[in-house]
Amino acid sequence: MRMCALLVDLPDIRVLGVDTTGPRVRVRVETLLEGPTCDSCGAVSESKGRRRVVLVDLPVFGNPAKLEWSKRRRCCPNGCGSWVETDHRIAGPRRAMTARAGRWATDQVGRHGRPVSSVAAELGCDWHTVNDTVIAYGRLLVDTSERIGRVAALGLDEVLFVRRGPWHRQAWSTTIVDVNTGQLLDVIEGRSAATACVWLAERTQTWLDAIR
Repeated sequence: MRMCALLVDLPDIRVLGVDTTGPRVRVRVETLLEGPTCDSCGAVSESKGRRRVVLVDLPVFGNPAKLEWSKRRRCCPNGCGSWVETDHRIAGPRRAMTARAGRWATDQVGRHGRPVSSVAAELGCDWHTVNDTVIAYGRLLVDTSERIGRVAALGLDEVLFVRRGPWHRQAWSTTIVDVNTGQLLDVIEGRSAATACVWLAERTQTWLDAIR
């Protein structure tokens, strides 16, 4: 139990038990924080029991693992409503994977170029669980303003992206790259100058002035 507590390594989280009888390790946890107040009226919330949520987690000693989180259900004593606790340290709302497993999967697919199916097999889950998680975490990385650094030489190239429908209608895209480093900066729909100009208009003037 002490070893599993170290693996979870989160304050105010108690490990309730560990099940190693099945094909994967299952770690059961609960939070220890006091009940939060109601966002609407500020009253101290009341307990409505707990609800178990099972999340895909990082492998434990080479075996696929799942984290069973006993979530507290709370309600307002003044009738403002009820809710289920959230803790982004464990997992985001409506996620099927723990936060640490999601970050790891995104790094494996995005940085190391591993197929989604390979990562899913290692985690012992289905393809969609990994793909949905990588999209969710990856979108935050792609949308950040710090993702594209200083660029001195910008390259644009049209690419036949896909053939759609029964008539195999061509759908084109434009790839935008840093010529000096070869880094792919973005992929935009279409191959016209208009879409490229829209993309450039979204950059800051300081960034544009650096392009020689």
